[in-house]
Amino acid sequence: MSEKGSSATWGERLASPLTWHFVGFAVLLIVAVGLAIRLGMDWADMNRDSGDVLAGKQIQLKALELQTVPLRGLDKRVDKTRNEMLEFYQKRIPADYSSISTTVGGLAVTSGVRLSRLQFSQGPPGEDLTEISMDAGISGEYPAIMRFINGIERNKIFFIIRAMSLTGQQGGLVNLRLRVSTWLRPENVPSGLPSTPAAGESAPEATPEAPAAAKEGE
Repeated sequence: MSEKGSSATWGERLASPLTWHFVGFAVLLIVAVGLAIRLGMDWADMNRDSGDVLAGKQIQLKALELQTVPLRGLDKRVDKTRNEMLEFYQKRIPADYSSISTTVGGLAVTSGVRLSRLQFSQGPPGEDLTEISMDAGISGEYPAIMRFINGIERNKIFFIIRAMSLTGQQGGLVNLRLRVSTWLRPENVPSGLPSTPAAGESAPEATPEAPAAAKEGE
């Protein structure tokens, strides 16, 4: 009787709607817990990935900042450079051709050397400046030669000594050949100047005469 009663009791319980409600609730609870665990794991992974992405973006931003540092204030530096160039042109570039020959002749007189020749030529016309070359032959005592060279290098006009060669020496006199360059604005270059010969070529024949100041020092 007891076994039959027990079987009947379990059968009644299984047939009871309340039992199935409890079973359904338990299943739903297990599913909900599983979904919550999965959601928590996904959220943790997403936060970790988001942190990595954010760190990568921050590194890229820092790299871009470092790359743009040299460009900061570029407009001010360009203006400063332009003003310095204009100031250099005004102070060191001769105003005209005659000021070059007058300066060289004056240096010859004050240093005590003799200008045996002074030939001028011009390089290719530039957009802002054109190079003017001078092929000069000078003679004098060694101290006077050095005074002339120092005067060229330290002159207010911007001169560059391109070449210098000893062509002879007799007694206490030294003969020296100099090739010196300066620059003029294209509109101030006189017409008729021959082109500057390439390295190794001889100087042009047709050139302006040496200035009067140089002849006085001869």
